[in-house]
Amino acid sequence: MRRRVVFGFIALLMIVGLLLTPTLLRAIPPRYQARYLPAVLQEIASPKTESAILPTVSSPIDVDALLDTDPVQSEAITQQVNTPTHTPPPTFTPVPSQADETATAIPETPTPLPPTPTPTNTAVPIPASARLENFRHQFQDWNNCGPATMAMTMSYFGLNVTQYDTAAFLKPNPEDRNVSPYEMVNYVNEFTDFSAVTRTNGSADTIKRLISQGIPVILEIGIEPPGEYRWLGWYGHYLLVVAYDDAAEQFWVYDSWLGTSLVPGENADSQGRALTYDDLDIFWPQFNRNYIAVYQDYEQPIVDEVIGENMVDETMWQNNLSVARVDAASDPNNAFYWFNLGTVYNALGQYEQAASAFDQARSIGLPWRMMWYQFGPYEAYYQVGRYEDVILLADVTLKDRPYFEESFYYRGRANAALGNTAEAEKDWTASNKFNPNYEPASTALAQIGSGN
Repeated sequence: MRRRVVFGFIALLMIVGLLLTPTLLRAIPPRYQARYLPAVLQEIASPKTESAILPTVSSPIDVDALLDTDPVQSEAITQQVNTPTHTPPPTFTPVPSQADETATAIPETPTPLPPTPTPTNTAVPIPASARLENFRHQFQDWNNCGPATMAMTMSYFGLNVTQYDTAAFLKPNPEDRNVSPYEMVNYVNEFTDFSAVTRTNGSADTIKRLISQGIPVILEIGIEPPGEYRWLGWYGHYLLVVAYDDAAEQFWVYDSWLGTSLVPGENADSQGRALTYDDLDIFWPQFNRNYIAVYQDYEQPIVDEVIGENMVDETMWQNNLSVARVDAASDPNNAFYWFNLGTVYNALGQYEQAASAFDQARSIGLPWRMMWYQFGPYEAYYQVGRYEDVILLADVTLKDRPYFEESFYYRGRANAALGNTAEAEKDWTASNKFNPNYEPASTALAQIGSGN
């Protein structure tokens, strides 16, 4: 009894000490905070961040030029987009969710905005409902939704892998906050006998067609944690789609964090978690409607037919441009829509327009975790010579959380452009050390070593 009292007193002193020293709390790796600390201590341990990544951009932005349309046409487009529907704009589809340095550049010529996008993948019919079976649910470890979702997807094909097996490639550092869609695809294509492709600007119809053809789909989506976890704020998340039903107007997904309850890790039944068509319309565009299709090699013709012309990157991004403009015109106060427009302009090599679109998104206000997952502003600002903005964004993102190889890498590029070679090498070394699989940092370091 005496021993229990002593240990209890020591524990109380430790808690009081931690309450008085938030810096010490913040030194605890977050994966341990989430598991073992009470919510009140988690709040103290979590570094406080503003709701927007950076202060409002003060310079005026010509949004009409970004939308490439006049006010009359914008009003007409807004009316079309706001017409009640449970399906996002027709079926268009693209590539990874970050600035891809290998993306094919397209001349900076304005592309006329059609009144309504034309569906391109109508060959495969859509049943009213469909469900895929034989998935095994896995609850994720801390910040492990990418590896856990991939492991669940592999279970559909009979592979008995865990999130730790997939994480060995996807995020070798357990503190890594993000796994990008292209990394998920690389895992499937390089380490399994199956195939995967990631596209952006998808539609509910695309998901349905793939599911109805027996092809599982992973969505990259924004979430607002429920219940007592609401204080955590906005996050990016992966969801594995396993079913849909038009009569119920919902999809069913396997959620590695929440399962089928309001409490993480508490419950997950085989039916999956409900994701209504309305919620899909709200949260999926926060990641430019990114999705990943995973399939067997012999199913390639089916995937090609469902996705259609959007299997071609140039076509995909041009189609994405039309939809992104429609979205931004329909809801000009939605920062995610302007961010998506910046992402598309990046892919098309139109960096001045991309930088302006990202400026507009920032001026409206973005979730402070936005740069954990999507890195387009780095690329756009770098390409137009706004190196200080790249460094500022990276500094804000890395403050108290040095867990993003992409931020280290882009800050290194900006430092190198400013002639700060030593700082650039330091950043690229940090990026490479944090994630040895991140090739841009390895390449940059190799070039320094070779004197190039």
